[in-house]
Amino acid sequence: MGIFALMGVGAALLWRLNAKPTVVLATGTYLEPRRALPDFSLIDQRGQGFGLGNLRGHWSFLFFGYTNCPDVCPATLSTLAAMQKKLRSDAGAGRPQVIFVSVDAKRDTPEQLARYVPYFDPEFVGVTAPDQASIQALASQLGIFVQISPRPDGTYTVDHSGEILVVDPDGKLAAILTGPFTWAALAADFQRIAAGRA
Repeated sequence: MGIFALMGVGAALLWRLNAKPTVVLATGTYLEPRRALPDFSLIDQRGQGFGLGNLRGHWSFLFFGYTNCPDVCPATLSTLAAMQKKLRSDAGAGRPQVIFVSVDAKRDTPEQLARYVPYFDPEFVGVTAPDQASIQALASQLGIFVQISPRPDGTYTVDHSGEILVVDPDGKLAAILTGPFTWAALAADFQRIAAGRA
């Protein structure tokens, strides 16, 4: 009986030595195993279709917001732009594409996104939906909170959560970043996430 116990302990130690260490992030949660994303159909700032296929082949950061957002959205996009600038300056460092997903389909047309998104970084991609129900459904599937609240005067307010979703080159969700965000922490976390896939 003792020999079997020793063999079990030895096997457990060998498994631990060969197991990949858990990736610890400064700004969120690393997902293992990765999660498949639902297929979706959005429209980018050029009026072209944008779906799951556009996320395959490279890393992507998805941030949900809206162009009339007074604080969180411009602050997060500015931080992501600073992260990209840092990653561009690092020789050999890969960079994710940054996708700004509008949660305000009524106001955020492709033309509006084309004016707004490049202000932060000319390589950022802005996407919207043909209707609010489509973006609400996608956000819900991805665990992003979105709430449109009508006002008596006919206008409305938009509330949303501020996570950044990290999608790997296979189109799978690799991490959920919740902040607080700084460009340095995001750049370091991206490098940890990318290294964790190797």
